[in-house]
Amino acid sequence: METVQQKRPFGMRDKLAYAAGDFGCNMSFSLKGTIQTFWLAFMMLETGLLSALLLVVQIWDAINDPLIGGFIDADRRKYKMGKFKTYIFIGAVGLLVAGALCFIPVPNAPVWLKAVLFVLGYIVWDACYTIANVPYGSMLSLVTEDAGERSQLSTWRSLGSIFGNLVPGILLPFLIWEKQFNADGSPLLNPETGEQVQVLLGNRVFWVAIIMGVLGFIAFMFMIKKITLRVDEQSVKVNEGQKFNVLQAFGNFLKNRPAVGATVAAMAMFLGMNSATTAISIMFAIYFGMAELSGVVAAVGFLPMLLFLPFIKKIVAKWGKKEASAIGALVSVFGGVLMFIFPLISNKMLSIVIYLVALVIFGLGMGIYTCVSWALMADAIDYNEWKTGKREEGTVYSLHSFFRKLAQGVGPSIVLILMGVLGYNSKLGTGAQTAQTAYNMCWLVAGLYLFSAVLMFVSLAFIYNLDVKTLNKMSAELAERKALAGETVVSDTVEATAPETVVEDAANAADVVANTEENQEE
Repeated sequence: METVQQKRPFGMRDKLAYAAGDFGCNMSFSLKGTIQTFWLAFMMLETGLLSALLLVVQIWDAINDPLIGGFIDADRRKYKMGKFKTYIFIGAVGLLVAGALCFIPVPNAPVWLKAVLFVLGYIVWDACYTIANVPYGSMLSLVTEDAGERSQLSTWRSLGSIFGNLVPGILLPFLIWEKQFNADGSPLLNPETGEQVQVLLGNRVFWVAIIMGVLGFIAFMFMIKKITLRVDEQSVKVNEGQKFNVLQAFGNFLKNRPAVGATVAAMAMFLGMNSATTAISIMFAIYFGMAELSGVVAAVGFLPMLLFLPFIKKIVAKWGKKEASAIGALVSVFGGVLMFIFPLISNKMLSIVIYLVALVIFGLGMGIYTCVSWALMADAIDYNEWKTGKREEGTVYSLHSFFRKLAQGVGPSIVLILMGVLGYNSKLGTGAQTAQTAYNMCWLVAGLYLFSAVLMFVSLAFIYNLDVKTLNKMSAELAERKALAGETVVSDTVEATAPETVVEDAANAADVVANTEENQEE
């Protein structure tokens, strides 16, 4: 058997490959916001019904994750590619077409058939996504045991996620929204708002989803071929001689404060900011009359995360991952408060400018957490081993995923209900909503962003407890245990050295982004 020392040294190939994995995930995941808009604006499902259906499939999605994670942990069979890469490959094959199943364009079908198509399409897509995503997230702690290298992987995963969201986020609105005109060529206006009517091109969404599935598959294959796992999958003794117990796994997870803190922070994004996706699309369509620009505006919130990379070294080196993330969340709170100003401005162009400024500030604060979020979770997996003596990558990560996906279901469901309460009528489409409804969407979006920031700050500042001192102690004790047990240790580097490596890598990431932009300009 190949030993740890014989493995290829950790390097840029691993980082690029791991980033490609999240890019592949997000080629499919980034369609989730469009799913809600598609079924609301094109299929015209009533907000209450769509909310209920979305909640049902997301609860099943959340339950599905820990079951798959536990199954992966308990699977001791040997695969040619290794079990993690094998599961990822199976999921990637399914995602080639599964995303498009959520966008079968039949707007004139009976309501019951629409409901069936929504549930079945979503379940098939979700199963494929879970099979690929759970082992992908768990795999981070098997690529390397070095704390600094894990932080680098987290940074590059975030980079892959950002680009995976930016590409479809910017292009999709231009491809799927269309302005309407009268027979004489003049703009068709909504008499209530005075803005030009825009409609969603549902048939086009289906084919775009197919193309994104192909791009995601290519990214997954690149990752599988290029990344190296340095921790032997078969060396991890997971619940040996015991059956997987879901209730016990939940209990152990809730005792893991770092895992709970990191999970609540992630849930904050989905309950607030990410759940606002549909409301933002509708707001730009019926309030600003510029739905095609919604993706570009959303990108403004992501760009500060990229621009932030060169500054991670100084901030994280001075305060640590937990501390820096909490400070960043506080900055995002300020951006969320500032966002409450834009609905008060009657001039639409000035209103958008204020919205963009608030979004930039929000993104700057969120950028710190985004760059270290997955390293926080990898440390939480180590914390589980430190406290219980068991290393349960799949179980811990899948329960993290369970609560994330629960938030992904509850958040949009609540937002859809709120949209209905605030006046949105699905039967009117996007061309005949009232001016008050359009105005209400602005307040809803602002409130969702502020809620995200506040909840994230609380989770990182007061729940997540792995500060620099505790992290050093944990890393040292785990390394000592392995040394006493006669295990091979990849690295005994503790977290105090991580910030240095993180930001050297962040600078490299910034160079990659800069070079990409230069190439595009040429």
